[in-house]
Amino acid sequence: MDTGRSEPWSSWLVESLRRPVSGHDRNRAVLHLIDWIGCAVLGSTGEVADVLRRWADKHISGDSWTCSYRALQASEAAFWNGSLGSCHEMDDVHREAVVHPGDIIIPAALAIAQREQVNSMALLDSIVIGYETTISLGLLSGAGHYTYWYSTATAGVFGSAMACSRILGLDKPHMQNALGLAGMLSSGLWQCRLEPGLAKQLAAGHSAQAGLLAADLAAAGMTGPLSILEGPLGWLKATSGNLDEEQARCLLQLASDEPWRMHEVSFKPWAACRHVHPAIECALKLYAKGCDPHDIKHVFLDIYSTAISFADKNHPQTSLEGKFSLQHAVAYTLIYGSFGVEATAPAALKEPGCAALRSCISLRCGPEQEAAYPQRFRARLCIHMKNGNSHTSEVIDLLGDCENPLSPAQIKSKAVESLMASRWSQGKIHQLIQICCDLPDTQDLASFWKCLASRH
Repeated sequence: MDTGRSEPWSSWLVESLRRPVSGHDRNRAVLHLIDWIGCAVLGSTGEVADVLRRWADKHISGDSWTCSYRALQASEAAFWNGSLGSCHEMDDVHREAVVHPGDIIIPAALAIAQREQVNSMALLDSIVIGYETTISLGLLSGAGHYTYWYSTATAGVFGSAMACSRILGLDKPHMQNALGLAGMLSSGLWQCRLEPGLAKQLAAGHSAQAGLLAADLAAAGMTGPLSILEGPLGWLKATSGNLDEEQARCLLQLASDEPWRMHEVSFKPWAACRHVHPAIECALKLYAKGCDPHDIKHVFLDIYSTAISFADKNHPQTSLEGKFSLQHAVAYTLIYGSFGVEATAPAALKEPGCAALRSCISLRCGPEQEAAYPQRFRARLCIHMKNGNSHTSEVIDLLGDCENPLSPAQIKSKAVESLMASRWSQGKIHQLIQICCDLPDTQDLASFWKCLASRH
């Protein structure tokens, strides 16, 4: 269909993905790889993996690694691993695009990289490319899209397609076709967060798998709609996205010296929805001051409206609800001074002290916090004590964001904790992390695959 434009927006995006990838970029990709492995392996110990095993038992074996299971065909491996990274809400996130790129990109890149037997540079470069695509389209789709659509999955399928296209060595026309085909497969609705279930993991796994399929089909000669992004019946129009051509040019048509957006991605220090993290950090500051939770009369949390819409859950019943509960995050952190995976275990949700303190917490949409979002995930916590005193803490630059980043050592330590919780030995954990850190300086991925496979 003729859109009336001389050049599809997909052309701008594919051109921008030709920018050079440096050693600095590859080192950053390694950190995201380490972080994702920790998240996914921990995810493989829970309910989602039990479902996946029953599903995968009906599929034939292959050569592509999966977390805690036998090797599968690349497509099924991408789906398996793509379903695990967000299980404990510890996945990386780009705050303005509101996408979790690692959940989609790394599983797809690993699956096709192992199938195609490429070197470490090709793998790391594909991760950079995939992150760039997912973030760019998350930014382009905007708040209107995010209201109803799970942007990680809907934008992530494009990123998966581009990561896989890079490994397959596709030229520009084939990459544009891969984008068009990916758009035909883009899906994921937010109804999944309003009801119990595992559909969010399904959407992520599908996105990783579908992007790989789109790249494979484009390589085989299947064509897709080149104006899939901006067309009158295209992705943005259909999903309430932003069709501003000037903004699209700014986001998609980048000069060769522009930095990769992977460096804008945040790492999560705590096992909870990112919108809950400002509340956790505020509570940690007050815990450090020695505030006695038993003497608290009332708590007010000022935060932005999106956080309230996602995480206003005063009576969480499941671990997942606990990870999306601002009230539980504040209560548990004020009592225990931490918020790890154990914070949302059934015993923690039912703990009488936490339940009592949750009932004392009021959420408010703060004007300053609302104005700063999504550039800043801000919060202010004010505690009124029974003796009449009050204490306040505030978060402006959230821990893990670019302005207040986790160090490489902290990122690795987070992965170590997740892998140890998954019953990996310390020796195997440190071996894997060292192999990952060496990837930018080595070409052979054999030791990487061997180390992963030895954990089956």
